[in-house]
Amino acid sequence: MTKEPSGQGRHAVDAPPAAANAVHPVDPRLLVRQQGFKGYLTESLRKLRSGELGSLPVVLGLAIIWAIFQIKDSAFLSAENLSNLSINIVGTGLIAVGIVFVLLLGEIDLSVGSVSGLSAAIFAVLNVNQGMPEWQAVLVAIGSGALIGVVQGFFFAKVGVPAFVVTLAGLLAWNGLMLQVLGSSGTINIDDSGFVAKLTSYYFTDVGAAYGLAAAAVLLYFLTAFSDNRRRARAAIPSRPTSEIVLRTVGLAVPTFLAAYVLNQYKGLPLALLIFLAVIVLLEFVLRRTPYGRKIFALGGSVEAASRSGINVARVRISVFAISGGMAAIGGLFIASQIAAANQSAGGGNLLMNAIAAAVIGGTSLFGGRGSTWSALLGSLVIGSISSGMALLGVAAAVNFMITGAVLLAAAVIDSISRRTQKVSGRA
Repeated sequence: MTKEPSGQGRHAVDAPPAAANAVHPVDPRLLVRQQGFKGYLTESLRKLRSGELGSLPVVLGLAIIWAIFQIKDSAFLSAENLSNLSINIVGTGLIAVGIVFVLLLGEIDLSVGSVSGLSAAIFAVLNVNQGMPEWQAVLVAIGSGALIGVVQGFFFAKVGVPAFVVTLAGLLAWNGLMLQVLGSSGTINIDDSGFVAKLTSYYFTDVGAAYGLAAAAVLLYFLTAFSDNRRRARAAIPSRPTSEIVLRTVGLAVPTFLAAYVLNQYKGLPLALLIFLAVIVLLEFVLRRTPYGRKIFALGGSVEAASRSGINVARVRISVFAISGGMAAIGGLFIASQIAAANQSAGGGNLLMNAIAAAVIGGTSLFGGRGSTWSALLGSLVIGSISSGMALLGVAAAVNFMITGAVLLAAAVIDSISRRTQKVSGRA
């Protein structure tokens, strides 16, 4: 038996020692933070070049729109106009929140306008004509919208009918059912002193309400970011320095408290705006911090990959359309609250297009897998600001439609170019 040279067998099995000048991989986020402001600037430029624009285009666009209208009419940025704007966008914005969920799947829901009108009609008939207690009528109306979403989601997810066709059929069918529910009168006035009417007419007049909400929002953001940081640090995962969290918190506090100040210059904090923000925060939490939300993003990225990973594709799809229908119903109640009635024109006009446009303009991708419930707020602000500014200037509605259409096209183009750029840079 021949004896191996000393150490030969060991070196044949063990990995060779690393070279003295070998470069170990380092998380790029660590390098960014170590370089301070220069590192963040470099990282921001890299994201822009690779198509990761985030909310930057819509924020810049909103700033430009506000600046133009303020120059044309100094009343545009008055406390009264901004307060009214914050209420006027809520109905469409809530419907847009539901649209965001559907768009994250890479699908579309064309029935939300009709569903919102039908839900308002169901509430009015049950509460006013049938004498059902208001809170029960509200629950039935919202439940009806969610049930409609389940039915449409079933035909899409289980039967295999394209969502475009299913919801287009729903647009026609639910509008017809709304007309049937309203009956020959065509209009049902709701109680001016009831809960639904107060959704858009009630204000928290105490200045502490608006400032308290601003303080709570800023504090919640700081505590969430700080808690995440500690959890990442314990897991030895790169995390933000405390100074960065403080800076981001201050950056949030400035516009938040400014908004509270402006609202307090008129009537105070509108109940409608408070509910809208609460819904956005709640559903954003569902999307970002729950397994269900991750399943939605996974489906938007690749249905086949999501299915192979064990996700019940049909169940998630049906649930998303249920959310869309439920949010359409809630939005319909807010729209009925503004006019204190449910009528035959409810859910018609440009409501559907504005809701879809709000989600897309706000930054939710038409291709699925990328978006946020905050998109509904930003997009609704853009569309609402255009309508408000045009009304102040006395511009015809036709021009308003054309400008809104152009903004929607610009948002879609930016989304498409961003997606293509990310593919080229290998980040999609």
